[in-house]
Amino acid sequence: MTPPNQPRAARNERPCNDVLELVGWTPLIRLNRVTAGIGTPVYGKAEFMNPGGSVKDRIGVAIVDAAESRGLLRPGGTIVEATSGNTGLALAMVAAIRGYRCIFTMPDKMSIEKVKLLRAFGAEVVITPAAVAPDHPDHYVNRARTIAEETPGGFLADQFYNRDNPEAHYLTTGPEIWGQTGGAVTHFVAGAGTGGTISGTGRYLKEQNPEIQVIGVDPVGSVISGFYRTGKVGKGEPYLVEGLGNDKIPGTLDVEFVDAYRTVEDRDAFAMARRLAVEEGLFVGGSTGLIVHAAVEAARRIEDPGACVVAILCDWGERYLTKQYDDEWMRNNGFLGRRRSTVAEMVAAKFEPMPQLHIATPATPVRMAISTLSTHNVSQLPVVVQGECVGSVSERRLMSAVLADRSVLGSDVASVMGEPYPVLDEDADGNDAVALLTGGAQAVLIRSGGALDGILTRHDLVRSLAASP
Repeated sequence: MTPPNQPRAARNERPCNDVLELVGWTPLIRLNRVTAGIGTPVYGKAEFMNPGGSVKDRIGVAIVDAAESRGLLRPGGTIVEATSGNTGLALAMVAAIRGYRCIFTMPDKMSIEKVKLLRAFGAEVVITPAAVAPDHPDHYVNRARTIAEETPGGFLADQFYNRDNPEAHYLTTGPEIWGQTGGAVTHFVAGAGTGGTISGTGRYLKEQNPEIQVIGVDPVGSVISGFYRTGKVGKGEPYLVEGLGNDKIPGTLDVEFVDAYRTVEDRDAFAMARRLAVEEGLFVGGSTGLIVHAAVEAARRIEDPGACVVAILCDWGERYLTKQYDDEWMRNNGFLGRRRSTVAEMVAAKFEPMPQLHIATPATPVRMAISTLSTHNVSQLPVVVQGECVGSVSERRLMSAVLADRSVLGSDVASVMGEPYPVLDEDADGNDAVALLTGGAQAVLIRSGGALDGILTRHDLVRSLAASP
């Protein structure tokens, strides 16, 4: 691994022997728009710029180096690990260069992109159920341990208990942040899946300046924050952010280097990740959104231009295209409201779209109006004069009039028509149509290019709502 005191620019002045020489010395980037109105500067440590796309590249190299030096991993051996994806990718990258076989276990809640990435590196992936207790044999950590024991030449990377994990961050991440800020860092914000990043980095920074505040961030549902506050391990609940939090306390977490713990909801984590993409140009995962949300809140509380908050930007957002960056997935999980449709889109989505808008005039005979309704299987007819709706007739209204007096069949529509239908432009919010239809209107007309060319009825609205997920 490149020594922590070697600047990135100097390192890149010569060709690399392999991709592993690019691990570390990631940039520190100031966040601007998501911190608008806050006096405290916030910087992101861009770990997604490691060659494998995540902070876990640091421990992938360190764990394999240490295992080789101790004789735990020999040529032709197999690296086995329980991973949410990123540590597996880091180990697979090392294995590809050094000729090892890889087998990884992953909970079934992880994104399909991560599974495909692991397989692209030649790794074997075993999917395990996420909704099992930590001591269940099918829990992904326990399954990995069993596979390692049963595989000849198998080596369990064991990121949750391997002390080479926090040591890698002590030797690299901490010194980089200290050097990049010129020793000005006052707050370090990170999450804990294994606890390696926050423990190793926090230990180094506190050795340089004991006044630096190390803030841990946990997804709501994880047991780590509760353990930090009470010393007791509670019962975990499901959450959707990947890579941070845990349902048990990992052996690589050293809480003595943590000054505070914050919890963040899935919703806020995903929202901040999406904001970072569109407001800062930083395409990151949900774990980064979780950390940055907490970092921004901390900066707001601190409100000191002389402070310096550094947050870990964990991984690359392309791994979550089918999750937090997919609007439908976000809606299905309750993180986004249903997209508002225009009235034109509502007309286009009708189950039986009409080829044209059928109308009557005040002079149209009632008999002909009934025939139009029946022939085209519609229930409402606007009465139109020179492109403007002046009245309306419905199948029910006409039939009631005829049953009361059959001579009405020979009368003009003007004698029986009701109030005109309200009219909306095609780009009007669909909710405006819903309000009119639920507020008493039997139908709403749609105007496009200055002409009436569509209609929505109460019946259409009911069918649309019934079909919505």
